[in-house]
Amino acid sequence: MTGMTWSLSLLKPREPELLDALFLSVGRALHLANAYEDKCQYLLRVGNLITAHQTDPAMTFEEAVASVPANKLLGGTLHSLAAHAMGQTMDMDTLHKARRARNWIAHEGASIGAIWCVDRDLILQHAVKLRAAVTDLALGDNIISQWCHGLAEPHDLPPTDWINRYSDAVDTWVFGHLRGLLPEPASSLSSSE
Repeated sequence: MTGMTWSLSLLKPREPELLDALFLSVGRALHLANAYEDKCQYLLRVGNLITAHQTDPAMTFEEAVASVPANKLLGGTLHSLAAHAMGQTMDMDTLHKARRARNWIAHEGASIGAIWCVDRDLILQHAVKLRAAVTDLALGDNIISQWCHGLAEPHDLPPTDWINRYSDAVDTWVFGHLRGLLPEPASSLSSSE
């Protein structure tokens, strides 16, 4: 197998600054992807605790916590979440699209080939794919975050302005340093699956 040696090379990258900008975006996207998965698991644990308490109101808190199943992978978490009453009101299609985006970010987000030979066009094409994944992730994360906010602050109104601006805020945070080089964000990875 030729060309498959060390991940770094003595050769200098053709576009070091652009690569750094892409990898900054990938790192920020990965942070959001991990947070999305954590919040989904949190909501499922809360839902399972509620179900355990409703099933046996005499159960102690410790017994209820012990009865909650262990963490699952994100796909299983979303399927279990959909079975709960709170999941019935969620846009599961958007959440599964966000799951696929999360998986793409985690497994392919930084996969651009040998960094010493990748050119500007390839880096920007990859950034466009990353941006589509981040757009889908942000839409799902916004839904899950609203539920988490409702649990954390049950007496507060949802922050409607933030909810409405969330996807744009995510795009600015992840891609603000690349905005002049990228076309407007487009959803979705589903056309490439």
